[in-house]
Amino acid sequence: MQAEYNHRDIEQKVQKLWQENQTFKVTEDSDKEKFYCLSMLPYPSGRLHMGHVRNYTIGDVISRFQRLQGKNVMQPMGWDAFGLPAENAAINNKTAPAKWTYENIDYMKNQLTSLGFGYDWDREFATCTPEYYRWEQWFFTKLYEKGLVYKKTATVNWDPVDQTVLANEQVIDGRGWRSGALVEQKEIPQWFIKITDYAEELISDLDALEGWPEQVKAMQKNWIGRSEGAEVSFKVDGSDSKIEVYTTRPDTLYGVTYLAVAAQHPMALEAAKTNSKLAEFVEECKSQSVAEADMATMDKLGVDTGIRAVHPLTGEIVPVWAANFVLMNYGTGAVMSVSWS
Repeated sequence: MQAEYNHRDIEQKVQKLWQENQTFKVTEDSDKEKFYCLSMLPYPSGRLHMGHVRNYTIGDVISRFQRLQGKNVMQPMGWDAFGLPAENAAINNKTAPAKWTYENIDYMKNQLTSLGFGYDWDREFATCTPEYYRWEQWFFTKLYEKGLVYKKTATVNWDPVDQTVLANEQVIDGRGWRSGALVEQKEIPQWFIKITDYAEELISDLDALEGWPEQVKAMQKNWIGRSEGAEVSFKVDGSDSKIEVYTTRPDTLYGVTYLAVAAQHPMALEAAKTNSKLAEFVEECKSQSVAEADMATMDKLGVDTGIRAVHPLTGEIVPVWAANFVLMNYGTGAVMSVSWS
């Protein structure tokens, strides 16, 4: 018996044997129970890090355990390789995006192979190939034909360095998770899918998901963003314009003391042209995080726009403020503030 474990020698021999025998290749077998294990696809940045190793080790352990239970296990692997980050990386490395991406895929595939993970490499794919993204385009076209996608201008988290839109979760302390640049709030035209048509079904079906962490299900509910309420029109004093306010508590209408609009609301932007204090506030709000957790703990700030609105029931005049706690892409971008005294 060898006194020391020579991992390089033993692992290379075993992995060569797996490759020659196509140990992890999956074929149909009606006599076995099927088990599908898919880990989140890596972005081919060039090198695996310990986060990758942790993630894919967990998936591989699950796959091996299920295989030992006699199940027909399929564990594929692919590459999340489509999009702007590859172009930016290629520019920084003074090469073409395709060359950069495929070289990284080759290198990272060798790393995954050397780790001994049980993937069926015959099912490998990369999302940057036409064979893959043609189906995304086909799916979008079908949604468009069914009237389930629409285009409108909306406020997004904009990374000025990566020149791309970031999800709220990708903004860390007001900065882009990849570039570290201060994130701006920017309005751009974009496509939306009408998940609101299925909001009730999507939310109710979350309760049927077994084994999902409550935190993850809560995030899903927040992303779906369903709420019940009403829109109320407030006439702008001295104008024919109106401010449409969305509220989940129309029963509190009599208690309205002021209206709050998003900093990017058209009326706030128009008023900012002649109000330097408001213009400065609007600019500050562009770099504000709109993540739910951040908004829950931040100071609630606002600036009087100078606009006055008429209460639809009492006829009283109420001030209109621009506030950092109102989002332009939620509801109408305007809310009513109520006194409970």
